[in-house]
Amino acid sequence: EETIPQETKQRKIVFKVIMKLQFLPLLYLRTGAAFTKPARAAKSPIRKVTFTSKTFKSASASSSSATTMKAADTTEQTTHAAKSFINQINSEYETLHRSFEHQFWGTKMALSDPKYSISELTRTKMEMEDFLASTTKLQHTRDLLTALQSDEGEADSDTMKTLTLFERTFGCYIMESEEAKVHRSKSTEIEGSLENARNNLILGAYMPQADGEPKFEEMSSVSLRSRLRVDPDERVRKACYEGMNKVCDFVVTHGFVELVQTRNKMAKRLGYTDYYDYKVTQAEGFGKEALFTILDTLEKGTRPIMEAARAKFAEEKGPSALEPWNTSYLMAGDVTRKMDPYFPFEKSVEQWGRSFSALGIEYRGASMDLDLLDRKRKYSNGFCHWPQPAWVKPDGTYQPAKTHFTSLADPSAIGSGLTGLVTLMHEAGHAAHFANIVQPSPLFSQERAPTSVPYAELQSMFLDSLVGDAAWRAKYATSREGEVIPWEILREDLEASHPYKVFALRGMIAVPYFEKALYEMSDEELSAASIQALADKVEHEVQGGLSARPLLSVPHLLSDEASCYYHGYVLAEMAVHQTRQFFLDRDGYIVDNPKVGPTLTKAYWEPGNSEPFLSLVERCTSAPLTGDAWIAALQKDVVELLAEEEEIYERVRASNEGVPLSKDVDLNMHIRIVDGDNVLADTNEDGSFLNTCAKFEKYVQERYSKPIV
Repeated sequence: EETIPQETKQRKIVFKVIMKLQFLPLLYLRTGAAFTKPARAAKSPIRKVTFTSKTFKSASASSSSATTMKAADTTEQTTHAAKSFINQINSEYETLHRSFEHQFWGTKMALSDPKYSISELTRTKMEMEDFLASTTKLQHTRDLLTALQSDEGEADSDTMKTLTLFERTFGCYIMESEEAKVHRSKSTEIEGSLENARNNLILGAYMPQADGEPKFEEMSSVSLRSRLRVDPDERVRKACYEGMNKVCDFVVTHGFVELVQTRNKMAKRLGYTDYYDYKVTQAEGFGKEALFTILDTLEKGTRPIMEAARAKFAEEKGPSALEPWNTSYLMAGDVTRKMDPYFPFEKSVEQWGRSFSALGIEYRGASMDLDLLDRKRKYSNGFCHWPQPAWVKPDGTYQPAKTHFTSLADPSAIGSGLTGLVTLMHEAGHAAHFANIVQPSPLFSQERAPTSVPYAELQSMFLDSLVGDAAWRAKYATSREGEVIPWEILREDLEASHPYKVFALRGMIAVPYFEKALYEMSDEELSAASIQALADKVEHEVQGGLSARPLLSVPHLLSDEASCYYHGYVLAEMAVHQTRQFFLDRDGYIVDNPKVGPTLTKAYWEPGNSEPFLSLVERCTSAPLTGDAWIAALQKDVVELLAEEEEIYERVRASNEGVPLSKDVDLNMHIRIVDGDNVLADTNEDGSFLNTCAKFEKYVQERYSKPIV
């Protein structure tokens, strides 16, 4: 006797379902629960058939051949159906994504074209989210996955990977409850109205005058914060701090209370503890409780460092040093003025290009619009978005990214050159990351859920961290006259800032602790006054006192994309220190290390959101993510640090002495530098990256009355 299995009934059923699904119209429904992945289909019982020895060989060979052919045909048909579905999703999502992102850019940059409006921003966002929230698409995806997993033939790995991502993505947006969808729509409308009102808010400070009567001086939030850091007059700094608090008063009285309540109602209808739990689960795959288990460890580990630093600061500078309008100035106000000539913002685009090029970073043919200068009504935070995600098309061709990114430089303000440069390096890091994703769908390279927040922020924060290195400053921090920043100024900066770097960490973790407590408040507890009181309470408990940047002035709180997001910066900063240590251990240096770009590209960038953040960090650094490297950096003795940094500074400066700058910088990209509606420079028209840099430099010098040298 010999046992021969027949083709299973289950396989026939799956095949018929797939063939029918190819021709089903896609219904864009925004209902239904997020399902669990169905179990693999079980095979039908095996039926035994008896053959004589005379007939067995021929029957066995014939049956085996037929079964193999049928399995191959089934796999081929299922794969064809899956690829057709994937192509349709990719094409339609790409169009909806592009429409929303153009509205996002136009409204945030306050462009004059009437096609940009809050109503259109809301409409295009809802259309995109409705597309992603279709239960029909999710079920179709799962049917295809089940069929491909059931087939005996080997499914194409890209097809399986893409369908798996579709399943994750659709699951993030589907809402089971009709009531939750209503709350979602309402929160989007409230958010749009609040952001529009915030963009039109006239900010400034009542500056002290010689005659004793304060006079209102209009300033953006960027200018207020800059003056707070560098103005030697305490009365001016206090006025700027009070001006920043106007943002807080405005926000809580113009819809923020209702926005928090509505977001929470939506999240709770979907079965989450609150809105924060909903946001972190969607993006990271673990809930709020798990997140704050990690953050609590960092908070407890750095609290003694913070308390000791505050005591030392008050002892050195006096008790008033801990007033929120004094802290940042007394930490670095004088040295910021001394450093300012060596960070002229008009040189920042060139310094970014030269630095990234030396690291071996390129942008795979991306096109970028850079809006870098502060102005009225412009969104008060730097960001980087992609109206065209990068991806590999079905024919194998690469679709380069189209990028919009912005910073908020005011070249006339002391210290703005450095802060603007750091923002530029940060957003350019985001752009490099998303320009180098190499995956078979644009959904792998979009920044919303299920893309991990710390995964996205790690890339940009690692690259902006270079600006603080003595090695970077010894080469790139040069005055308009070409003079390199002296070591004496860098030493003064390190002595003034290093013992108090923990203040920045505590300011960073204060935001997620505030939002956690905010969304845990009941509707009855929420009011303008209670939110203000909560913000003050968290600042005292986490930062040790009121913050120079009031929590309610942080723009991330308002927008859906950035709310309950700040923990990503904290986890990313942990990974930044761990990744920096990896490069130092492997190569001995980071700045101008041509191995950095290729390593980041392969380890972090090309996978996109196809792999978990924690897995990527561990694979790159060969260790699980911890805060050890960050805490070790905070605990490092300043004398030891100064000795190390001075040796690096002198070595790098000597190696670059007399070496002419390269006349060619090619990052494999097209950039336009814009200022709102105006195009200031364009590499396609100017002929090269460095020509575009020179054109931008001249524009900034002329506009801000800087001498041309």
